Amino acid sequence: MSTTTKPVNQKAWWLVLPVILCVAFSAVLPLMTVVNYSVQDVLSPDRRVFVGTEWFVAVMRDSELHLALWRQIQFSLAVLLVEIPLGIALALSMPAQGWKSSAVLVLVALSLLIPWNVVGTIWQIFGRADIGLLGYFLQWVGMDYSYTGNPTHAWWTVLIMDVWHWTPLVALLAFAGLRSIPDAYYQAASIDGASKWAVFRYIQLPKMRGVLMIAVLLRFMDSFMIYTEPFVLTGGGPGNATTFLSQYLTTKAVGQFDLGPAAAFSLIYFLIILLFCFVLYNWMQSLGTSEKEQGHG
Repeated sequence: MSTTTKPVNQKAWWLVLPVILCVAFSAVLPLMTVVNYSVQDVLSPDRRVFVGTEWFVAVMRDSELHLALWRQIQFSLAVLLVEIPLGIALALSMPAQGWKSSAVLVLVALSLLIPWNVVGTIWQIFGRADIGLLGYFLQWVGMDYSYTGNPTHAWWTVLIMDVWHWTPLVALLAFAGLRSIPDAYYQAASIDGASKWAVFRYIQLPKMRGVLMIAVLLRFMDSFMIYTEPFVLTGGGPGNATTFLSQYLTTKAVGQFDLGPAAAFSLIYFLIILLFCFVLYNWMQSLGTSEKEQGHG
């Protein structure tokens, strides 16, 4: 038998060339610039001294960085612990079909349409005791609430603001996962007399694992890089109560113009996010694998 080879048209690479150029311009070149600055001491626009890993060592020994990292980890974990269960509960309570389902989807997604700086401004007004409903109500019930003067109040206000803004994203993803479950699963569960908790535990939750993994990774990455909302609301204060890693980095790069340490910290920041996402992804994958093994057992 004679073998024939399929001709390969190399001109197809020209179709992906615009994408390659866009990625190179928006990601690769800026990253290489940051790497370049991270190993140099910029004395003036035309004078630079190679310092190797000096900035990385200095950044890793920075006590303020350690505190900002700890605040950031606490905040991101709190976001996941609140928004993921709340988003699932919201998705379960939403109508499955009909005009009510469409109306609820639109209402739930409204907060996602608001820009980040506008969200900070809304909550800045909302939390004021003189003109804001939240601040006035808490003062009325006897609570001395002040997100500008109390570090605990400021931290919780930023967390609640983020929950209000981004829980709908988790709810929409979970809702999409729920709608993809065939009705046959529910019919079988009804025949077996399964309770609502059993249906959720053994049908809905496993089938939503893929979308929940996306929700966890998206919400972790976004919360770990949060900047605009707390900056507009509290400016990082009172004190350093809401100064997270992104704002600390901005202060270094823009406020103090320490380009070398800021570039080194940017790379460390990037690696920290990659590490945490890798751990979360593998952890959720292992959960799904163990559940499948238990089901087969």
